[in-house]
Amino acid sequence: MSDQKIIAVVGATGAQGGGLVRAILADPERRFAVRAITRNPDSEKGRALAAAGADVVAGDADVPASLDAAFAGAYGAFLVTNFWEHMSPDREIAQATALARATKAAGVEHVIWSTLEDTRTSVPVSDDRMPTLQDKYNVPHFDAKGEVNAVFIAEQVPVTWLKVAFYWENFIYFGQGPQSGPEGGLVLGLPLDGGKLPGIAVGDVGKVALGVFAKGPSMVGETVGIAGETLSGPELADAFATHLGRPVTFYDMPFDDYRALGFPGADDMGNMYQWQAIMGEEFLGQRSADTARALNPELLSFDSWLAANAAQVPAA
Repeated sequence: MSDQKIIAVVGATGAQGGGLVRAILADPERRFAVRAITRNPDSEKGRALAAAGADVVAGDADVPASLDAAFAGAYGAFLVTNFWEHMSPDREIAQATALARATKAAGVEHVIWSTLEDTRTSVPVSDDRMPTLQDKYNVPHFDAKGEVNAVFIAEQVPVTWLKVAFYWENFIYFGQGPQSGPEGGLVLGLPLDGGKLPGIAVGDVGKVALGVFAKGPSMVGETVGIAGETLSGPELADAFATHLGRPVTFYDMPFDDYRALGFPGADDMGNMYQWQAIMGEEFLGQRSADTARALNPELLSFDSWLAANAAQVPAA
């Protein structure tokens, strides 16, 4: 282990970071050692990572001083923030800024920052097609990440920009899967405005990140936009029908109706779908299954993801 380069992983007990920790530990070539950074190393998830072979250390992006030791001696770092934990763009920007500056101070040679577009650069908040949120955002969970990209540039962090697609796990955990419809069937309702939705299995994000680190410094400065597959609403519904064994129809929900659903973040998500529809092919072209597969040959299609996960989709 002593001659392996260390990859420090923020969010190691979460979706993206946890996937990278598992990918590094499962790598048959043993190219890297992994340092799992978490706020609470003694949590159940933290202890499980340690038992699996990770070096689990404390680090909290809300406490910048705690990051010094977390990144010390690391060759690479994977950085991600969890907007949905608090839904505060200001807090997310502060966290990401602290992470960027800490990796630069530690001399980390290759950083992957899991970011998203600042939608305001393409659709100004003055555009009246969708509501302005929190006084200055179109899509807060996109815009905050995109805004802080400038900090990475200003700090001269050696960064690869990673842009992910819709997690198919949202169909399990975020209430976006098929719902009960008429005559025993199911209805998949998403506001796609006739367009398509790029999606990915969240575990594949970590495998792609490992592929980026394996390519090394040549990836610094590159933007890697990934998807597992890009499908229309009816194509998603047909796949669900096959794996759930029940009829599934697609309902292309109006954006305003989606924003009015009332769950936490519904307005943010509704604006996200509308911005993606406005951008159309430009947005779709920025998330590629070919790019993801080149870095992760085990990339799952939606059909293969459903084959493993359909039983977990809470379709009433």
